[in-house]
Amino acid sequence: LGHCLMLAKLAQEKRANVQVVAVCDLNARHLEHGMSEIAKAQPGIKVDGYARHEELLARDDIHGVIAAVPEHWHAQVGIDTIKAGKDLYLEKPMCLNLKDSIALYNMAKANPQIIAEVGTQKTRLPKYLEARKMIAAGTIGTPTFSQTSYCRNSATGEWHYKVDPAWKPGENLDWDRWCGPLGKMPWDPKVYYQWRRYRKTSTGIIGDLLVHEMTPMLMALDQGWPVKVSATGGHLVDKAMENHDNINIVAQFETGHQLFVCGSTCNEAGVETMIRGHKGNIYLGSRHCEFRPERIYAEDVDPQKVECADIGDDQDAHRMGWVESVRTRKPGPSSIELGLKVMVIVDLATRSMWEGGAFTFDPRTMAVARG
Repeated sequence: LGHCLMLAKLAQEKRANVQVVAVCDLNARHLEHGMSEIAKAQPGIKVDGYARHEELLARDDIHGVIAAVPEHWHAQVGIDTIKAGKDLYLEKPMCLNLKDSIALYNMAKANPQIIAEVGTQKTRLPKYLEARKMIAAGTIGTPTFSQTSYCRNSATGEWHYKVDPAWKPGENLDWDRWCGPLGKMPWDPKVYYQWRRYRKTSTGIIGDLLVHEMTPMLMALDQGWPVKVSATGGHLVDKAMENHDNINIVAQFETGHQLFVCGSTCNEAGVETMIRGHKGNIYLGSRHCEFRPERIYAEDVDPQKVECADIGDDQDAHRMGWVESVRTRKPGPSSIELGLKVMVIVDLATRSMWEGGAFTFDPRTMAVARG
């Protein structure tokens, strides 16, 4: 609903030429509410509702689809959207696991005429594009290792979305359909609405928070595929949440570059976002991109600071960018291939935390093995 209302708002403000003409939800209460709110936001534009995405995709007048569904449905909805010839905006994380991500990647690769983008909006921030230019130009020398984080805190724990007692499977909610790729499960309103807290339905912090920070870093670094990942996770405060509330990840790339990522929902002090190189370091903690040479190169290499424009709400910028891509057929920065690279880290880090040890990925065969 949030995506649809923002698109309607952008259209009303003449910032984007777009109409929301149909929505889909297997919860009748959500569907009715969504149709009503979108209709209010778009006076005079008819909004149709569907219980199954296949019915929506069968329409010839729809050009693009925003897939805002739980992670375990990302692959199927994304694949069906591409098969139907519609352009795709897929919420992060790209999928629930690596197997699904590879299937979606293969479908997108086989249909290059389709605009398919993952909803990781920080790829639109100019500072990461400037960092990519610096690295490509050799300004920092050999990139050695980088770091980023997404940390926040809560007294009650994360993702405690309110459960509605009016939800009735078989009456106004298709629970079996919701379970779908996961197989049948007993009805549990918390799993249905707080799915990020559970191991079977989400990777928690890794997929839902850390992808925001890892994706633009991978775009800037351009160090090839992740080939080895290890991670640790703990249940320190929110012990009722099945997924971990404190995480540390190290990912190594084809070039040997290493990325350190930390995430927490029980402490909000993260690490400074930066990229280290043999000749100097790029600092990305502000809106701008700043290079400072290492001491031994201070007389040979000049410091640089690129003042980056304020693009406003980066999620609005990402949605508008996708709409523009649909119109111009020019792909945006958060591609399905970039999303798959991020999912390699997400998947291998998740395995490492639950199973112990490091895991490797072979980009030629796309096979995973214990490290």
